[in-house]
Amino acid sequence: EVEVILGETRRLMSDGRLGREAHDETSNLSLQNSREAEAPWNARNKRSELDRALEIANGSSNGTAPPLQGSPTIPTKSEASAGTRSEVTYPEGGLQAWLVVLGSFSGMMASFGLMNTIGTFQAYLTTHQLANTSPSTVGWIFSIYVFLAFGCGLQIGPIFDRKGPRWLVFAGSVCVVVGMIGLSESTRFWHFILTFSILGGIGTSLIFTPAVGAIAHFFAHRRGGATGLAATGGSFGGIVFPLALQALFPRIGFAWSVRLLALIFLVLLGIANLLIRTRLPPKAGGNVWPDFRIFRDVTFALTTAGIFFIEWGLFVPISYISSYALANGVSPAFSYQLLAVLNAGSVFGRGIPGYVADRLGRFNTMIVTVALCLVSVLGIWLNIGGSIAGLCVFGVLFGFASGSNISLTPVCVGQLCEPEVFGRWYGTCYTVVSIGYVVRIIIGIYWGYDS
Repeated sequence: EVEVILGETRRLMSDGRLGREAHDETSNLSLQNSREAEAPWNARNKRSELDRALEIANGSSNGTAPPLQGSPTIPTKSEASAGTRSEVTYPEGGLQAWLVVLGSFSGMMASFGLMNTIGTFQAYLTTHQLANTSPSTVGWIFSIYVFLAFGCGLQIGPIFDRKGPRWLVFAGSVCVVVGMIGLSESTRFWHFILTFSILGGIGTSLIFTPAVGAIAHFFAHRRGGATGLAATGGSFGGIVFPLALQALFPRIGFAWSVRLLALIFLVLLGIANLLIRTRLPPKAGGNVWPDFRIFRDVTFALTTAGIFFIEWGLFVPISYISSYALANGVSPAFSYQLLAVLNAGSVFGRGIPGYVADRLGRFNTMIVTVALCLVSVLGIWLNIGGSIAGLCVFGVLFGFASGSNISLTPVCVGQLCEPEVFGRWYGTCYTVVSIGYVVRIIIGIYWGYDS
């Protein structure tokens, strides 16, 4: 019926007659349809369509030509300034987009690879340089590191949104490489706090926040898979670096082993500096300062609370699986290798769930992987003691389930905001989460050792 009306309106215009006849015909047809409507919803839809035709007819009577079917329409000033998320287009692939993913992969291999190696450093330091220091005190080195690695996103995220990733990634690269060189010379407790905790933690945050945020500028529908692919870099680093350190410590010593690790980081971060970039302009009216008003969004606030409790428990096995094995009579060589086993599982846990999440839902997939973490801890880890086979099964299963927290969390947060402000939302979320890191590592330290 609407098509008939539109056709008649165009015919009247072409004949040079004004739209009064079309107005009368439209009014009569609107009255007839309103009487014949069987449901309020259908009547409302028909009236809205007829009103639209009426506007076209009135426009013709006023001398305003209606737009032809299929022709582009020019948005009003208010519509253009609104800038809804649906107007943003994404490449969803292409050379530049995948080069950004490669750069993020390299950056995460260095930053998250270092984070996934803290279990090896924890086990080594408690038996060598800091053997006379209580394990609970040594644990503060890694608690502060993780807190800064995630907590600094509160400020880094808004800067990324406004200024882009270039200088952030460069500054983070300097911090990580200089921190590793300083770590190789460290002998006292405060040395490790300065080099590993502070320089390493801030450097990690400066690298991984832009590495995750840049992907959101190039992918929407395939964001889960792209982020998961980049996040596997941290898992590969978690496999290679612990095994390399285990082999190098007895051969060339702690100092040269860490210097070699710093050289590897230099190469990886050089690639990250060259390839990580953004494409969307900053959002108008933004600034570089934190803004906790975003928690007025109830969905975001609840999502942050959920991530807080997820991360509360995930890093305890990652941080202490090597020390746990040593305490249960497992050989030092295999205890160090357990961290590589866990990270081998997380390679698939970061890539596969991200791919699945793009099809079944990001939050749905996160729920399944978190449930699998719970099963692996309560069903396997609490019952294996010093069993090597049990530790291997737990490492692979927990690594797979926990790997999704890095790949799925960014895309879950990204569903709630525009890509131009993703850095602010993601960084603020993990600043809250970082408080949980410190608390639960302290609980693990004092409950697992002192008690």
